[in-house]
Amino acid sequence: MTLDQVRHWVFDMDGTLTIAVHDFPAIKRALEIPLEDDILGHLAALPAEQSIAKHAWLLEHERELAVASQPAQGAVELVRELAARGYRLGVLTRNARELAHITLEAIGLADCFAVEDVLGRDEATPKPHPAGLLKLAQAWDVEPSRMVMVGDYRHDLDCGRAAGARTVLVNLPENPWPELTDWHAVDCIALRRMLG
Repeated sequence: MTLDQVRHWVFDMDGTLTIAVHDFPAIKRALEIPLEDDILGHLAALPAEQSIAKHAWLLEHERELAVASQPAQGAVELVRELAARGYRLGVLTRNARELAHITLEAIGLADCFAVEDVLGRDEATPKPHPAGLLKLAQAWDVEPSRMVMVGDYRHDLDCGRAAGARTVLVNLPENPWPELTDWHAVDCIALRRMLG
């Protein structure tokens, strides 16, 4: 299957459709999370009261970032091209769904994604777990192998592989995970050119 034959596209949000602005080490320091730990995994393992408080802080911090989001180079044109072709588009993010919608509004792409096709960390087990991608496949009535997961980080690629989907690594000049990647593009401009 060539990339232009894939009609079901799922995008990561931060660093994929947007310019990455999250300072994860600073977030971990603020939330007293060891630098080597995954933020969402760490918060999930805390006692309920602590977890709720730290999740609330994280949500407000991320809300500020969402409002100020800027599109990644070529992302708007790529998504609009796919939408114009009639492709089905989704977002799978480790962020909160409400913030994903704020981000899509901020970068001018909210009209390209059905509300129910934007999944955050509360709608499915967060990436790299494949639950969100499989949920979209079921909703769209498509085999995961007919979908592509587009992202800028290993979590996105691991998620795609685990679901049985194709994978695209974007917005990195080099590909540190070739074994997990079906296609690699240095940015969304290059990815759009690959559509043919």
